[in-house]
Amino acid sequence: MAVKIRLARLGGKSRPFYRIVVADSESPRDGRFLEIVGSYDPRKNPAEIILKEERVVDWLSKGAIPSLTVSQIFVKKGIATRT
Repeated sequence: MAVKIRLARLGGKSRPFYRIVVADSESPRDGRFLEIVGSYDPRKNPAEIILKEERVVDWLSKGAIPSLTVSQIFVKKGIATRT
């Protein structure tokens, strides 16, 4: 079971809001997840990013792989990811 840190979309039509979740790589985008580790609201200026940094670091140390977008969010927040 490969674990990924990725975005799950919420919000209505033309009003996106995302949760940053830890999920099995085979689960659907908005489906089952293991833990919510943050949120991302791109509609605010600047975009609002809320993270549980200690949980993110814990999951990364266990081998979770962030998606490209999530890894860019981590860089903005100053969390180093393995490449």
